[in-house]
Amino acid sequence: MRLVAIRPKYVQHVPDQLEEGVLYISERFRICSHLCACGCKEEVVTPLSHAEWHLFKEGELVSLLPSIGNWNYDCKSHYFIEHNGIRWLPKLSAQRIKRVQQKDALDLKRMLDQDNDGQKSGSSRASPGMPLSSRSNVDNSSPTRNMTLRQLMTALKNIFR
Repeated sequence: MRLVAIRPKYVQHVPDQLEEGVLYISERFRICSHLCACGCKEEVVTPLSHAEWHLFKEGELVSLLPSIGNWNYDCKSHYFIEHNGIRWLPKLSAQRIKRVQQKDALDLKRMLDQDNDGQKSGSSRASPGMPLSSRSNVDNSSPTRNMTLRQLMTALKNIFR
């Protein structure tokens, strides 16, 4: 069943078992996670950075931008999280998804290159949370990427306990 709202829950570590309808937010590790809003139970991981997602907080309301595009999952769901609500978007064509994924990969590469150049020269990089582009559709749903992020988060949990 498609969700129309999500409840933010601030955590230090994202739990192993996620509850439907909850957006887990770890500000310490700059990551959010939730079960797909379509009801398929797939875990959606959204790293917070200037090339990926940005979390906006207004009191108890949160928004996560840009949109969530679960194009590698069977559901192919696409939505925004805005003020704790889910705003559903139309599904994209396979060609459009491929173009968005290529652009997102380029944005991420640019961010990593910029970070590496800044470390080498000692210069500061753009502040976190500032998007490199005005993109509005992001594919975060690679199961391999989510597994890697989950393994990284588990390792970090063990280090900082």
